Amino acid sequence: MSRIGNKLVELPDGVTVEVSEDQLNVKGPRGSLARKIASGIRFEQTEKSVRVHRETDSGAHRSNHGLMRALLWNMVVGVSEGFTRNLEIVGVGYKAETKGKKLVMSLGFSHLVEFPFPDGIEISVNQNTKVSVFGIDKEQVGHVAAVLRGFRPPDSYKGKGVRYEGERIRLKAGKAGQ
Repeated sequence: MSRIGNKLVELPDGVTVEVSEDQLNVKGPRGSLARKIASGIRFEQTEKSVRVHRETDSGAHRSNHGLMRALLWNMVVGVSEGFTRNLEIVGVGYKAETKGKKLVMSLGFSHLVEFPFPDGIEISVNQNTKVSVFGIDKEQVGHVAAVLRGFRPPDSYKGKGVRYEGERIRLKAGKAGQ
């Protein structure tokens, strides 16, 4: 039995869940999200909670049971609170700033790296080296953070680059001195 799939999803105040044939819609104070329902999964809704059930114990239904419950939970948290990923920029002369709906980063290249904000994502910069990505879709927030990190991943010798907040970089030893 899936322990995650059997857990009840409690709905905070102001969050509503609508289940149609193959679509799951969650609305809340921060916006609304929709997702296609996997086959063999059904939702049982009460006034302030939702429970996820599977039709059979086949492998495909078992694997989707916990997945759909986790996706529903992420949607509920997203429309009520939102998700944030924080990035740090490390390196001499490396910095970031926002210009309108663009993030402009100086990452040691001969040109500036410009990244337009995707729909549903807010990016803010603190102290020129702290970048915060905020949105209601956890998957999209993580993807945007990964794209920003991918412009200049941390160097394994000096640790320069864009990294997640709290990420530890194992530095390699340089050339052996003589």
